[in-house]
Amino acid sequence: MPILRVKEIRDMSTEDRSKRLGELRTELLRLRTMIRAGGTIENPARIKEIRKAIAKMLTIEHEERLGIRGAKKEPKKKAKEKPKPERKKEK
Repeated sequence: MPILRVKEIRDMSTEDRSKRLGELRTELLRLRTMIRAGGTIENPARIKEIRKAIAKMLTIEHEERLGIRGAKKEPKKKAKEKPKPERKKEK
C-alpha cells in the first residue's frame, strides 16, 4: 500500500507538501544510515515506498510550476463515428 496517493498529494497545500517532503527525506536518510551502520531495518520495502512517494511529490510540484496539471480539464467530447462502407454480397 502506498504511503501517499496522488490524489492526496494534489489536495495538499504547497506548504504541507514541502513539510511532508522534508519528513520523508529525513526518514529515508535515517533508514539508509541504519543499513550502512550494519543494522537491520524492520521493513526493507519501506525504502522503496518512501523513494516513490518523494518522486510523486516532486513530480506534482513540477507539474504545478509549469501549469501542466494545475486546473481541472474539461471532459473530452466523443468523436463522431464514421459510417462503415457497405460490402457487396457475393453470389
